[in-house]
Amino acid sequence: MAAAASSASNWDYINLFFLRPILAILFVFSLLLLGWYLAWKLVLVHVPLVQEIFGLRKKSFTPKPPSRRRFSKFYNSLNSTGIYILLPLYSHDLC
Repeated sequence: MAAAASSASNWDYINLFFLRPILAILFVFSLLLLGWYLAWKLVLVHVPLVQEIFGLRKKSFTPKPPSRRRFSKFYNSLNSTGIYILLPLYSHDLC
């Protein structure tokens, strides 16, 4: 009977010192993974920065139109009509 009692106590020690901590670590790790999966599916997939980091969204390259330069287009149209804009000349000699 003493041998049966000591073998049960050995199993209790194995359970207490090895099995429970491993199961507790696995449980916490599974909760972390579940939380990360839910956050990924619900929120993080839609964040543009995360999409760029993980390569989920390819950057689309759209060439800029040649007529996008508004200021130069405006001044070129003035010069072609014969209207010239006189800009003040700043000189150090005038001071």
